[in-house]
Formats: sequence, C-alpha cells, structure tokens
Amino acid sequence: MSASLPLLSMLSAVDWIGLLDYDPSSPLIFTRFFFWGFFTVVLAVLCFVYKSHPLRIGWLTLASLFFYWKTSGVFVCLLSFSIAMDYFIARASAATPDQLRKRLWLALSITVNLLLLCYFKYAHFVVDTINNTFGTSFEAVNYFARIANAAWDAHFIENKVLLPVGISFYTFHCISYQVDVFRGHVKPVRNILDFAFYVSFFPALVAGPIIRASVFLPQMEKPFSLTRTQFGMAVFWILNGLLKKMLVGDYIAVNFIDRVFADPMRFTGFENLMAAVGYSLQVYADFSGYTDIAIGLALLLGYTLPANFDSPYKARSTGEFWKRWHISLSTWLRDYLYIPMGGNRGGSLFSWIMTGVVLAVLVLLTGNILLPFIFIMIGSACWLIAYFWPPFRNMITTNINLMLTMLIGGLWHGASWMFVIWGGLNGIGLLIYKGWARISPWNKSTHWFARFQAIAITFAFITFTRFWFRGSSLEQVNLMLGRIGNAFGWHLAGDVLWGFRSVFALMLLGFVVHWLPTATKEWYRAKFAALPLWAMALVSVWVVFVVYQTVTAGMVPFIYFQF
Repeated sequence: MSASLPLLSMLSAVDWIGLLDYDPSSPLIFTRFFFWGFFTVVLAVLCFVYKSHPLRIGWLTLASLFFYWKTSGVFVCLLSFSIAMDYFIARASAATPDQLRKRLWLALSITVNLLLLCYFKYAHFVVDTINNTFGTSFEAVNYFARIANAAWDAHFIENKVLLPVGISFYTFHCISYQVDVFRGHVKPVRNILDFAFYVSFFPALVAGPIIRASVFLPQMEKPFSLTRTQFGMAVFWILNGLLKKMLVGDYIAVNFIDRVFADPMRFTGFENLMAAVGYSLQVYADFSGYTDIAIGLALLLGYTLPANFDSPYKARSTGEFWKRWHISLSTWLRDYLYIPMGGNRGGSLFSWIMTGVVLAVLVLLTGNILLPFIFIMIGSACWLIAYFWPPFRNMITTNINLMLTMLIGGLWHGASWMFVIWGGLNGIGLLIYKGWARISPWNKSTHWFARFQAIAITFAFITFTRFWFRGSSLEQVNLMLGRIGNAFGWHLAGDVLWGFRSVFALMLLGFVVHWLPTATKEWYRAKFAALPLWAMALVSVWVVFVVYQTVTAGMVPFIYFQF
C-alpha cells in the first residue's frame, strides 16, 4: 500500500501538469467543459479574497493570464509586453507637461501597437503580394519564434506567423487607453497590476466587447458587489449565450450553411439564398452569444461589461444597424478614427494619411502599381471641382471620412479583397442612407408598413454584403449569386424546407425571438432573475442538457476568434 502512494502522487502530478499545459487543439473557450471547471476554481478562490482589492485584482489577473496561456500559449508573452509598454508610456506621458512630448509618447505607443498588430495579421499577405508582383521569393519570418528558439533551445516554426487570439481586441484596449490619457479623459493607473487586469480581463479578452478604460477602471476601485438580482441576470446571460451559440448558431451552420457555402453548385438558388439568410442569423447568434456569456461571467466576478448588440436586425437603416451591431467596435472606430479624421465636419491631414494607407493596401491587394496614378488623377479632378465649387469639397471630404472608416473596418477583419468589398459595400450603404434620409418622407414615419419595409430592406442589404464576409473567394460568391439568379428552383423549395426542417425551424425561432419587442425581452429576463435558486438550477441543467445534445462533430469555434 505504502509503495503505491508515490506512484499515485506522480500520476496526479502528471495530470496536473497536463491541465496546466497549452494544448493548441483544445483551447480554453466558453463552450468546453474544462472552461467551466476553470471558472468554478476562479469563483471559489474569489470567495476568500474578494474583500481585499490587491488580492482580488491579483487573483483575477493571474486567472486571466492563465486563461490566455491556455488559449494562445507563448503569445501570453506578447500580451505581457503590450501591458508593460503601455503602462510605462502612459505614466511617462502623464508626467510631462510638454505637449510635444505627450504627442511623441502617444505616437510611440500607437506605432508599436499597430506594428505588432499588422505584423501578426498581415505579414504573410504582404510577403505573398510582393512575391506575386515582383517575382521574388521572400518568406515571412516569425522573429518571435526565432528569438525563443535561440534563447531556450525551443523548436517553434520560424517560417509561419500565427495570429494570436484576441490581439485586435487587446490592442484596441491599449490604444484607446493611451488616447484617453492623452486627452485627459482618464488618469493613468498607478499600479501595473491594475492595468494588467484591465487589458487582460478574461471574459472580454479574446473577442470583446472592447472596453473603454473610462468605463472599466472606476469599477475596479469599488468594493466587490453581487446582488441576488445581478446573480440571476448573470446566469440568464450565460444560458442565453450558450443557447444562441450552440443550439442556434452551431447547429444551423454544421447542418446547412457550411455545406452550401462549401459547394454552392450542388444546391439550388433557393438553398443558396437561405444559406445567406441563415448566415446572417449564425454570425449574430455566434458573436452575440459570446458577448452574452462574457457579460454574465463578468457580472459574477463583480464587473459590468458594455452591451455589444441591440437587436441589430430591427434596424430601419444601415446607419441604425451600425449603432446596434458590434457596438463597442463601431463606437471605437467613430471616436478614435472617424471623428479625428474630421467626421461630418470636413477633411483633415489625418484623412489624407489614412487615404494613403488604404491606397497602399489596395495596391498590395491588386498588385497593380498603376493604381496610385489612377487615384491621383481622380483626386486631382475632385480637387479642381472642389476649388471652383466649395460645397462639393465638404461633401467629398465628409463622405471620404465615412468610406475610409468602413474600409478600415473591413481591413481590420483581414487583408483580403473579400473584406475590402464587404467594408466598401457597407460604406456605400451608409452614404446612400445619408442622402436618402434628407429627402425621404418615410424616414421618420411610425406607420407599421413603413417600419416593416425599412427593416426588410436593411436586413436584405446586410445579408447581401455577408456573401463577401463569409465567402472564401470572389469565385465562390459569383457562383452563389449566379445560382440565386439563374437556378432558383422554386419547385423544389417545399422539398428543401422539409428536408432541412429542423434547421429552418431553429432559424424561424431565432428570428422570432430576435424580433420580439424589447419590453417582452426585459420582462422574461427579470422573471428568470427572480426565480428561486432551485428553479434556476433546474433550468440551467435543462439548458446545458439541450445544447450539448446538438453537438455533433466537436466544438465549433467562435467566428470572431479569427479576427
């Protein structure tokens, strides 16, 4: 008996080491059972340290860094570098009264953050484009892997630059913090641990929402608080997110949408159209499901995250849609890009700088070095018209600001013509809406038919743009649109609806719930939050049982993890 104890101890140690190791095939995401074991441990320890601010922040920061290690491995070092750099730059900027030095510190932070983001996100794209354009044979080099291999005798692959999960989101956290410190909207945090907690807070770390320092930092100073109602609402948001993501989003994707997008020619035009409509529901259920879970987790930990969605498919215009969809990114682009460029007031030097950046990206995308000369000719013509007709100048510059914002928003998702077209189409939609809103007598109508018509047109347009967001290539999109236009197959629609009846039933359920009145949603949320704990526990068990019955072939990753 005594001889077996050391062996059992060794086995236990190996098991624990395995749990702590990074496994790229099994990241720590909200839909895995291991995550909920991790979160249970986080809550259990929090119960003992929540009264002490340093211990609470220290424990949650440690848990967040471990979460990122289990999700992205050694890229936790990159996250730590960003935290340390921006902490010390913000302190240095706040300590100097000289405005020029403040601007230089801000420029340093933004430059380093964007260079890191662009290196990991666009290195292969830039190298491949240069090779294709000039016939060279350069290779993208993972310098971080090379340094690690030299320093620790590791064996990381050096010719492949991997995208760290969540780098876009925590980079935007850092940039907004630096800008807000520069503007005087927030004071720099005095403790690097507090800043590390703000940047790495694990519920929002890998897919948002993007949290403003002015919103989150004041919460950190307050004592921990979790009322009975807040607990009920937290559980509701977690269950709501799981249902959205796994019951609706994953099921309709695996059983219908992915099949059609993979081989559109095997399906009728009706099926291609329904796949696009279904994808609009899937991407909403997937992303807002993640956000719902994140909001619930944060609330259980004592913090409130901003809403990221507000029933976007109720929007009556493209302008309203972008006020309801991915709100934290839309408002970030508005406050830190669109308004600094001049917004709807006019152009600025920043507008022309960003025009040059977008133009450079388009040249790389096309590989056409004549493109700059074409843009120069178009720009010269616009300048001449604006010189002799000043109202045209203001119209051009304000519209350029809006279009640039949407194009950059598209490029934020990835360096691809698909995302450029998607961003450009949304920019065109916003410009058309701006013009139509000035002359339309229906714009502010409260008549039910006018609202229905506006919602239907907006949803149809947003769904149309999603062909380029979801599609793998321009050829695939052309095939799908061709099938819809030339081989719709009305006579087979009934068979399709019946053959995929479970998919279409879930789609119908998803849209019905989405379009319920806000007051109805608030009512059933409050009712759930007021349930006795035993009833809440029964509902939770039932929801978990239902969602995991729909899991067919492994976990489907969250869509926005790739951004």
